[in-house]
Amino acid sequence: MIILVAISAIVCTVLGGLFAFKYQDKLHLVLGFSAGAIIGVAFFDLLPEAIELSDGAFDVSVVTSIVALGFIIYMLLDRFAVGHEHIDEHCENENHRGRLGAGSLSVHSFLDGMAIGLAFQVSTEVGLVVTLAVLAHKFFDGLNTVSLILKNGGTQKEAVKWLSVGAIAPVLGILSTKLFTLQESSLGLVLALFGGFFLYIGASDLLPESHHRHPTYWTTFATVLGMAILYAIIKVAH
Repeated sequence: MIILVAISAIVCTVLGGLFAFKYQDKLHLVLGFSAGAIIGVAFFDLLPEAIELSDGAFDVSVVTSIVALGFIIYMLLDRFAVGHEHIDEHCENENHRGRLGAGSLSVHSFLDGMAIGLAFQVSTEVGLVVTLAVLAHKFFDGLNTVSLILKNGGTQKEAVKWLSVGAIAPVLGILSTKLFTLQESSLGLVLALFGGFFLYIGASDLLPESHHRHPTYWTTFATVLGMAILYAIIKVAH
């Protein structure tokens, strides 16, 4: 069962990345869609899951404060550790921004795998429910990873590398749960932190860039569509 879950996660992630590669000529629409998808993951998946897992151990205000902390941490990393924007879109510092975003998505995918593994420790039924919820947005993780690398001047080769990392990350997350157990409340705070990361990536990076050179109604529509699809998928999965 676990092997099938791992293969499914890899396939879904890779398909999302291939979709982004295929429509590079419409990158502004892909970026707009990715912005909506990644913001949707934060609002409709990570935050509710963090609140639910932390229930009884941490107040909701603590969870939302961790979300804010995640947003601030990512902002500081983006502005001071990575570097400022440059006119040359192939500047090495901009490439770092793409890597930072792709790396965050990969860590999130690792945590997704951990969630699956820990859920199966509870029961097969719980494991399957969590698996469906995770697989529901793996496609968008792959799409967002490739979009972040290409948007920040990365090459297709680099995008493939990060897509591979993102695809294998949930498998490693699943395997890691064979070595330890993690309290649900602690996992909830980790998810809240990544919720803050994703809100910054979507709202402060992808969304403005999608409108930068193509300020059209279509990019806005793509963003709303991305959020709506994520909302529908997560609701069905749960």
